[in-house]
Amino acid sequence: MRPSLPVRVFLWVLLLGLLAVPFVMRQQSAAPTAESEATAVERYGFYLQEVSAEAGIQFTHEAPLLDPKLEHIMPQVASMGAAVSVVDFDRDGWQDIYVTNSRHGTANALYRNLGDGTFEDVAAQVGLADVNQESTGVSMGAVWGDYDNDGFEDLFLYKWGRSELFHNDAGQGFTRVTEGTGLPAWANINAGIWFDYDSDGFLDLFFGGYYSEELNLWDLEDTRMMPESFEYAQNGGRKYLLRGHGDGTFEDQTALLGPETHRWMMAAAAVDLRGTGYPDLFVANDYGVDELLLNQGGDGFVAAGEDAGIGFTPKSGMNVAFGDILNQGQPAIYVSNITESGILMQGNNLWVPQPSAEGTLRYQNLASAMGVEQGGWSYGAQFGDLNNDGALDLFLTNGYVSADRKASYWYDFSKVAGGNSSIIGDARHWPAMEGRSLSGYQQKKVWLNDGVGRFQEVAQAVGVTHTTDGRSVAFADLWNRGVLDVIVAHQRGPLMVYKNQAAETASWITFDLEGQGSNRSAIGATIELHWNGKQQVQTVHGGSGFCAQNQRRLHFGLGPNAQVEKAVVRWPSGVVQEIPAPEAGRHHAIKESTGASA
Repeated sequence: MRPSLPVRVFLWVLLLGLLAVPFVMRQQSAAPTAESEATAVERYGFYLQEVSAEAGIQFTHEAPLLDPKLEHIMPQVASMGAAVSVVDFDRDGWQDIYVTNSRHGTANALYRNLGDGTFEDVAAQVGLADVNQESTGVSMGAVWGDYDNDGFEDLFLYKWGRSELFHNDAGQGFTRVTEGTGLPAWANINAGIWFDYDSDGFLDLFFGGYYSEELNLWDLEDTRMMPESFEYAQNGGRKYLLRGHGDGTFEDQTALLGPETHRWMMAAAAVDLRGTGYPDLFVANDYGVDELLLNQGGDGFVAAGEDAGIGFTPKSGMNVAFGDILNQGQPAIYVSNITESGILMQGNNLWVPQPSAEGTLRYQNLASAMGVEQGGWSYGAQFGDLNNDGALDLFLTNGYVSADRKASYWYDFSKVAGGNSSIIGDARHWPAMEGRSLSGYQQKKVWLNDGVGRFQEVAQAVGVTHTTDGRSVAFADLWNRGVLDVIVAHQRGPLMVYKNQAAETASWITFDLEGQGSNRSAIGATIELHWNGKQQVQTVHGGSGFCAQNQRRLHFGLGPNAQVEKAVVRWPSGVVQEIPAPEAGRHHAIKESTGASA
């Protein structure tokens, strides 16, 4: 991942030599010490304790080793693949963790939750470990969805190479069913989600490429494989829309996405933004503009118009996450980009819905006003209520290439960025990195939502002090305690699990949804929760963030003295189901009713 630099920034190249010294000094400065757990819990309502070792999780991501022609810039071109997704694959009521590796011969891991605070890697046992082979490429991410509605979550593993589909055999193992599904034979996929775009009860797949699908990154004909532009590149990978038939086969419906583009896709997520009953798509693209694609009743998608305010300023989109941050019943959209103080100030985007005519969309970027704009070289981010106070917080990972703390690659990087398309697009013109850092050793961000429009950054105070290069982040209640824990995958680094030590003074409620007329995973279903005069809407997602998937269980923090009035479930089938006065402080399993009114 490299940034989309406005052309005028290239004129600052000569200044970067002067800026390199303070940049290096910043890299060398030590991170402040975290506050004590007791102090953090008292002040902020929670503390995140990194417990991967004691939980039995020992996983270190290994990056791809691509064609030797790219050796001089390998840390850049092979900078992705550390992904994490959450699933209860065996339906035992405990959330499990799947994490990807990205070098030929390395194994992915499926950490089965044993229910006693520890995890066991069962990937080899169930057939999901040996998936990074020279003939099929390497893993970039994975998402779970029950494509045949048999009650068990199946796995779509997207790769640079041959993406795969695995059927869940009643929680006992997985069968590879890739052949005959309709998946592309070879593509450099970097983002994928499950959703039901036509609301027919069967899950569909949307995914897209980063590098062009014509490239075998391990056997390049030449080095002309980089983006043609830092702002409007159109030589990346294509998008794919596959309609599921419910039997493991898929029909290519990519034409429904509109005119074909070859942008550099980094992330995607889907949610019904207009209340039509059909999920819309948001796509974050590197080296260009992001895309908001509006669902036309399951018959196709059209790009949102200029009035929506999104998709007209090129940046370096790497993350898509939805969250009802103001408890207004409408999700905001968080897209991460790149900021390096004194050098590049793209800023992250927080697209907040604004009042508009019924059926239309209009967003304003309020990232700066709300305090979540500056996130460094940002990657994955997720919304979730970490302290159970009733407002959705935000966790962000960052850091690009952490190497020599005393040497920065920014100056040489900017020289390339100032070239024409023939220079930018050919890797042989890119200066060798020679062990230098590029926005490395960055401090992750944990932003607490005050519920009225401002976020406070508290990462180091609540125990998140690691500066390893972060990529994917997912939320799950791993210990079934009514609090959200955090799992972070790092590029060329360890998988970290942060156990949430939240105060017990705030209450919570959770829901597991199971579709009947809708898809069994309930992906696309929403819950509108009403309590203490407040409301909040959440959606079951088939993937969100950067190469990530949270638990399907919906978790609502409620604050103290919670009195829940009702939960309104809107299923993808159109059925609306109301649960009056569900009890706070406990988990609720809800099956779709076939007798409720639409």
